[in-house]
Amino acid sequence: MSDTPPGRGGLPDVLRIMEEMTGDPGTPVPLETSSDPFHVLVSTIISLRTRDAVTSVVSAALLHRAPDPATMLTLEEDELENLLRPAGFYRQKARQLLKISAILIEDHGGEVPGSMDELLALPGVGRKTANYLMGMVFGEPAICVDVHVHRISNRIGLVSTSNPHETEEALKPLLPLEDWTGINHIMVRFGQKICRPVRPLCDRCMLRHGCAFAGVRR
Repeated sequence: MSDTPPGRGGLPDVLRIMEEMTGDPGTPVPLETSSDPFHVLVSTIISLRTRDAVTSVVSAALLHRAPDPATMLTLEEDELENLLRPAGFYRQKARQLLKISAILIEDHGGEVPGSMDELLALPGVGRKTANYLMGMVFGEPAICVDVHVHRISNRIGLVSTSNPHETEEALKPLLPLEDWTGINHIMVRFGQKICRPVRPLCDRCMLRHGCAFAGVRR
């Protein structure tokens, strides 16, 4: 495929080009263990500020030890911290997971709620995590905007926004509902392999023509 300026043919075509450059993205890390809502929620929280390889190992170990909210609450905080320790901000995440588990049992019958408002009410759950759950687990159209999606969307000129929430809203009209959920996984892969935060591989990028960032001296 020839080099294509960002936006030509629309965002769906841009996403297809990203997939062509990066190959099969495989299974998202929070879904590697299972598609159980609690497991995905726990893995997604672990993944914040943590490398994928570490997230995979820590999530598998923790969910083997505590596969449900009730079992999670049987753990002492220091034991939970030790299970989370390779992950970033493990002390904060330990407190959050214990609070979340208690709320799930007390208010939701031990189940992860399937509404945006209820997810956002859980400790440590922001729009990125809530949108991820809504799209990947509950099958509701949702755009999960992390650092990769926000950076890339602005770099290649899809949007001009100052924060992830603005990016989420700006991307919505650019894609049909059925494509909202997939954008995160595609852009994360593209951001890891091509459009990296530092020293992006612009010379390999099929979207570089028309991308203002490609001409910036780095």
